[in-house]
Amino acid sequence: MTPVPRTKLPRVGTTIFAVMSQLAAEHGAVNLGQGFPDFDIPPRLVDALARAMLDGLNQYAPMTGLPSLRKAIADKTERCYGYRPDPDAEITVTSGASEAILDAIHAVVRPGDEVIVLDPCYDCYEPAIELAGGVPVHVPLDPRTFAPDWDLIRRAVTPKTRMLMTNTPHNPSGAMFDADDIRQLTGLLRGTDIFLLSDEVYEHIVYDGRRHESALRYPELRERAFVVSSFGKTYHCTGWKVGYCVAPPALSAEFRKVHQYNTFCTFTPAQAAFAEMIEAEPEHYEQLGEFYQPRRDRFREQLLTTKLKPLPVPGGYFQLVDYSDVSDLDAAAFCRWLTVEHGVVAIPLSPFYGTPPQGQRLARLCFAKNEATLDAAIERLARL
Repeated sequence: MTPVPRTKLPRVGTTIFAVMSQLAAEHGAVNLGQGFPDFDIPPRLVDALARAMLDGLNQYAPMTGLPSLRKAIADKTERCYGYRPDPDAEITVTSGASEAILDAIHAVVRPGDEVIVLDPCYDCYEPAIELAGGVPVHVPLDPRTFAPDWDLIRRAVTPKTRMLMTNTPHNPSGAMFDADDIRQLTGLLRGTDIFLLSDEVYEHIVYDGRRHESALRYPELRERAFVVSSFGKTYHCTGWKVGYCVAPPALSAEFRKVHQYNTFCTFTPAQAAFAEMIEAEPEHYEQLGEFYQPRRDRFREQLLTTKLKPLPVPGGYFQLVDYSDVSDLDAAAFCRWLTVEHGVVAIPLSPFYGTPPQGQRLARLCFAKNEATLDAAIERLARL
């Protein structure tokens, strides 16, 4: 008799990104759902990766990451945010940002601890909390602007609150924290034992002269924060799955205890390639917003010729659209209909919520695509 497992994640099925990508393949749809670029990565990065493999860097890297990469990350952090973390004690290279998020949660969250998440939020947050025995506490962002309601967040804090998770620029909306949000966040955490997990994977994809308000800029925040970043988002290579976490020495020590028994280390030649790329071409990450902004603006102009209403996008590479003028279907049903009947894949917002807002008619489109891909999608969306 085959034993029946008792699931640790009773509410979790196949991720919406896998579901919609499979549906795209089945129906030959233009895939603006999953957030990956369909254009080439920087040539230097490809050359550096090949060179690292040919030079024999094909065995385990140190658990915390190659020293050259941790130094490059420290250099970049100082250049961007005016703070230089200790490469040996405060920087850990991980197998993508998702691993770093899970490691940070498991490092400090114990059974029964509460973790505040701001809805909508990326779908890996809640399962990682539940696997640690924690209790996710969902606090909604404004359903139109996706700005945080700090009074509402304060009311969610209890003696059991162990961590607050933030994400700026925000997935799925692109909303960003401003200086007042940082002031409110700092005041909320001051005098508490609450840790901050700051998901900053879209840190360099910001528009219109905005400044990314990293927790690393602010001493009072970074002393209690795990700050997570992603090379995949910055260098157009999401399939390489390399990210990192910056945290104070005591937090990094606990983080590394989890990391070493999770993945232990990360793809060695890619680490060497990123180290070279960061040091040799800092203009890549410095100009990433300028690279994406024409794509954002062109796609938004095209959407205005359809019945879909684009919302503002301060950062990141996702465009939310209001489809109220097209359909009364809920978001999941609408995105399936859009894929099957009109050949364009979008992602519904409902999986990003603990409890989706009643009557919300929003879907997420990714514009990190070639012009030909976006043009093909617009041609189909114009028929709605």
